[in-house]
Amino acid sequence: MSKSIPIQQISLAQPRGFCAGVVRAIEIVEKALDMYPKPIYVYHEIVHNRHVVERLREQGAVFVEAIDDIPTDAVCIFSAHGVAQRVVEDAHGKSLHVIDATCPLVTKIHKRAKRYIEQDYELVIIGHNGHPEVEGTRGQVPADKVHVISTEAEAEHLNVRSPEKLAYVTQTTLSVDDTRDVIACLQARFPAIKGPDLNDICYATQNRQNAVADLAKQVDVVLVVGAANSSNSNRLREVGAQFGKPAYLIADYHDLDPAWFAEGKHVGITAGASAPERLVQAVIEHLSSQDTQVITLDGKAENTSFKLPDMQRKT
Repeated sequence: MSKSIPIQQISLAQPRGFCAGVVRAIEIVEKALDMYPKPIYVYHEIVHNRHVVERLREQGAVFVEAIDDIPTDAVCIFSAHGVAQRVVEDAHGKSLHVIDATCPLVTKIHKRAKRYIEQDYELVIIGHNGHPEVEGTRGQVPADKVHVISTEAEAEHLNVRSPEKLAYVTQTTLSVDDTRDVIACLQARFPAIKGPDLNDICYATQNRQNAVADLAKQVDVVLVVGAANSSNSNRLREVGAQFGKPAYLIADYHDLDPAWFAEGKHVGITAGASAPERLVQAVIEHLSSQDTQVITLDGKAENTSFKLPDMQRKT
């Protein structure tokens, strides 16, 4: 990618990049690497970003997809997406020293899901089947009492045992906009259905989608810095494209294609909730010349922070 392309202006979405849950999860791994003999083990990618994972791997973290791959008595960190109850039981069965980096908003959903089941409700999870967060939530409750749906069509064809005893929760990395039509369909078909307040939707997801919508209205091309396996990053690209602008998801500046900017002199950049700001800055540097103006748009300020686990904060 040549820097000679005449990008006149770069506008940055605000907010963008790391959310409080991601900051917390990464800090937990970093502190564990300082506290305990290496290697330490992380169940699943701590967050969905290759650059973050590789940097932690270089420092002594080993990422695994099965508890059986972790030696007995080792340190094991659960990723920010949360895990199924059977994973917790398997970890204790191997006498692992478990540190839970599950995002507190995800933990809140787990507790709500279990509470519904305890009250004899059938549960609908609105989210992407196979996503680690959804699998973790599904794994909190009996398999025969849970459904996973992601589309209005699936909601329309959902069969349940008792419409009067039905509840739903949502994947936190879906915004209010992402879930509105599915929830409306469920409520139309099952008027007695119970569900969480809108406050249980991840604040970061909604804020970033609102910000990229504002961004897309003002620029010629939208770039989303994030991983291909990141649900919220893919959705940011989709939101940008909804405004008729070319929108591209890139892992880093190496993915830039000069053809994208042949007709576009004003580039907008945002980043998924797992993407480090240093990747954004590298993209800016690669696109900029001495005449390029870089501005940050006004947006919603985020002041949310989550405490580390007690065992971490006491050190």
